[in-house]
Amino acid sequence: MREKVLLLHGWGGSDHPHWQAWLAGEIAKDYGTVSFPLLDNPHFPSKNRWMKQFKKLLNDFEPDVVICHSLANTAWFHLCNEGEIKEVKRLLLVAPPRLDLELETIATFFPLSPPKNLFAKEVLLVTSDNDPYMTPKEANALQKALNIEMKVLHNAGHINGESDFGE
Repeated sequence: MREKVLLLHGWGGSDHPHWQAWLAGEIAKDYGTVSFPLLDNPHFPSKNRWMKQFKKLLNDFEPDVVICHSLANTAWFHLCNEGEIKEVKRLLLVAPPRLDLELETIATFFPLSPPKNLFAKEVLLVTSDNDPYMTPKEANALQKALNIEMKVLHNAGHINGESDFGE
């Protein structure tokens, strides 16, 4: 049985040449089941609207695997703190921003506390040693708070299309 994969983008979306767009295409062309929705108003997101959309996607699509990039991680953490979601098999948290980020456009998402439960059987955190939204020290603190495995990419920026993470 093939797993159902839900890809959740961050602030501004993850269209081509972003690795999430590439991955969605790779899964689909192999007849995999993937959902890669454009989240509500991605350039000016609202935490409450995104969380509502996440809940609907999780209930309707029932993914086995969830792959979050950037601000999607923050929204996932808020859902976990609420505690009203079903557990998934695997969760990939890629390039989350620090939990106290101060940017006016996305201010509704911050600050937040790391969740005690990530609602996933297996979790991997992927960060970069030069991400403008999270320092290595902040990434280490998050990894310890979440008590999960972490992979640090060298010189990978925000792990997006702008830092050459497409295909």
